[in-house]
Amino acid sequence: MKISVAASQPDSLTVRVDTAAVSQKHFDENLSEKYSGGDFEYDRLDGEAENFLGKAIQWFFNKLGGIFGIEISPEMYYVLKILVYILLIIFAIYILVKLLVGDSATSFFGKQSKLVAPLNIKEEHIENVDLDGVIKNAINEENYRLAIRYMYLQSLKMLSLHNIINWHFEKTNSDYYREIESDILKNNFKKASYLYDNIWYGEFALDKAGFENAKLDFERLNQNIENAG
Repeated sequence: MKISVAASQPDSLTVRVDTAAVSQKHFDENLSEKYSGGDFEYDRLDGEAENFLGKAIQWFFNKLGGIFGIEISPEMYYVLKILVYILLIIFAIYILVKLLVGDSATSFFGKQSKLVAPLNIKEEHIENVDLDGVIKNAINEENYRLAIRYMYLQSLKMLSLHNIINWHFEKTNSDYYREIESDILKNNFKKASYLYDNIWYGEFALDKAGFENAKLDFERLNQNIENAG
């Protein structure tokens, strides 16, 4: 048995050595400032993860910072965003309370309440209610809307006492209007009812001067009720 050994062939692959000169590169000294800003904050949520309100807040403060030449850091932006959220929550709570309790919302948030306890007319007849006292208290506390409400009830009380209407808490202004026979009283009652509906149910902001003007119409109605009796 013959064994032949061939001579090994030389490797055709060669390694080329780069002899070109190497130049050293230097980064700019203001590199961190050049690549700062919202576009290079990779730890910030973006796209769907960042809600619309957050983007709006960021846009606002970026514009504000650009106007005054102030750069807002990510930490400061986070604090400002939290403060805005807190203010929005407080405002939402105020609106909710306003819708639930009406005019007493301001008193609810205030140090001192300016709301006289409302009367529960359903539980007792209007003729047995001391309306003069609650009207005086409401005026003293500058709660003019509530004072108008009680003045309207006072006029209904006088109409009932003079047997001009048959009072019932479920009746409407239109029901009482149809029961009044005197044209003068009808016109006076229509004006007083209009003021009451707009001021009380329409939550019309009433100052002292406006209250004094409205008060004249109720006094005119009450005087004509006395004359009719």
